[in-house]
Amino acid sequence: MLARNNSLVTEFILAGLTDRPEFRQPFFFLFLVIYVVTMVGNLGLITLIGLNSHLHTPMYYFLFNLSFIDLCYSSVFTPKMLMNFVSKKNIISYVGCMTQLFFFLFFVISECYMLTSMAYDRYVAICNPLLYKVTMSHQVCSMLTFAAYIMGLAGATDHTGCMLRLTFCSANIINHYLCDILPLLQLSCTSTYVNEVVVLIVVGINITVPSFIILICYVFIVTSILHIKSTQGRSKAFSTCSSHVIALSLFFGSAAFMYIKYSSGSMEQGKVSSVFYTNVPMLNPLIYSLRNKDVKVALRKALIKIQRRNIF
Repeated sequence: MLARNNSLVTEFILAGLTDRPEFRQPFFFLFLVIYVVTMVGNLGLITLIGLNSHLHTPMYYFLFNLSFIDLCYSSVFTPKMLMNFVSKKNIISYVGCMTQLFFFLFFVISECYMLTSMAYDRYVAICNPLLYKVTMSHQVCSMLTFAAYIMGLAGATDHTGCMLRLTFCSANIINHYLCDILPLLQLSCTSTYVNEVVVLIVVGINITVPSFIILICYVFIVTSILHIKSTQGRSKAFSTCSSHVIALSLFFGSAAFMYIKYSSGSMEQGKVSSVFYTNVPMLNPLIYSLRNKDVKVALRKALIKIQRRNIF
């Protein structure tokens, strides 16, 4: 499906994050540690939520899916990124590049809508607590999760499909550590007008719609919290949203920063700023485990069980 006859380039070379030899080894160990933390953290959250029945609630159902997305998202590009630091020439085939682009976009867009679903969950929990169980039923949660993946699939298919129609003649060095849209468009020897229109429309939809929904949800959330008379009640309500707000800020903030740098015309700055965006999956497990009482209790119980097994 991804193979194409009218592209003269059969493989690309990923330029990587840096071409300075003295940085390669430190960067390799740095990003290896980040990748291991991401894997362990997200796998840990998935395992904790799956094994603890008291975490089988809508909020943790979405967090389970967010951790799964982050786990897969990091695995799409990090192994190739690490190869850049230990090999002189990091080659990726045309099919491999298009596959990486597809899954990178699929998981990024899915995460965007999963965070939106989590915002709606917090809105219902705080603004309509008496109807929470009815409103956020298993069917509703499943539909919201399915919709997030469908939007990811649609966006990734649109972008990758448009990329497949381009012809790459001779230039094959991608000035990045992954196959992303903008660096690939710079290599095309045919018109990229359609691709640019699709980027404008699809990216516009996938930023505007979630941002609008999240903004509306949090306007109602803040309004409801401010109407709570007790200080303790307001503090408790704010604390249930704090982890999600931090995750939202990191995801959308780093993404906006990356694309602002790209649009400014400096690919080198855009490449460096994308490091923050692509390593957000490492921070989500830390945010939700360190700032969430239920997760900390579940983790403590799991560690006690493991300790007891080792003793006996």
